[in-house]
Amino acid sequence: MTGRLRLGVNIDHVATIRNARGGDHPDPVRAAILAAQAGADGITAHLREDRRHITDGDIDRLMAEIALPLNLEMAATEEMLGIAVAHRPHAACIVPERREERTTEGGLDAAGQFDHLLPFVRRLGDAGIRVSLFIEPDPRQIEAAIRLDAPVVEFHTGRYAHVDGADRTAELRRIADAAALAAKNGIEPHAGHGLTFDNVTAIAAIPQLAELNIGHFLIGEAIFTGLGASVARMRELMEQAR
Repeated sequence: MTGRLRLGVNIDHVATIRNARGGDHPDPVRAAILAAQAGADGITAHLREDRRHITDGDIDRLMAEIALPLNLEMAATEEMLGIAVAHRPHAACIVPERREERTTEGGLDAAGQFDHLLPFVRRLGDAGIRVSLFIEPDPRQIEAAIRLDAPVVEFHTGRYAHVDGADRTAELRRIADAAALAAKNGIEPHAGHGLTFDNVTAIAAIPQLAELNIGHFLIGEAIFTGLGASVARMRELMEQAR
């Protein structure tokens, strides 16, 4: 699957900054447009149950105003299913969600929640939405994704991002093996969480990966360099890795 690696830019934390003070600035839709101009291939937005960052209105505007594919991150709840089916984004990535967490802390237990997830995967697929499962790079979870007939998995790279030395080498191998296993079984592998300029290259070099979804770091770096420069630099590093 070696080829151009797509970059999905997560704009959640533009909305986090906006919501910290109220009002409508900074605008996450404007951020999505700037990301597109800088080389992003898609936009990711997580509509959480508590609406702590992205809001329903943001999703309405993203669907209406951006040309790039929208990847809607969502919990497996009836409320979120209804919103996804009503909007029909390009893709929906099912993620675990806990109200008390600051950010997504790990992958979805697709194996343990198989019976719960199956109707969500089917109903999203029936609506023409490309379903992705945000999982750990673990063979058991990939096997569950195969049985769920999910076309895409996104591997949680948080552990890789927060360890170093031999632990990072081992985690990188685990992600590479998982990507190869997914691709061998007809599932398109993506990856994301905690990726930065300093650690993205080794992940981007994994030939089976088709897409990286990156948000918090790019938005944080944009404070110093501007969002266009931040996205363009990430795009450059990903291309150098291939």
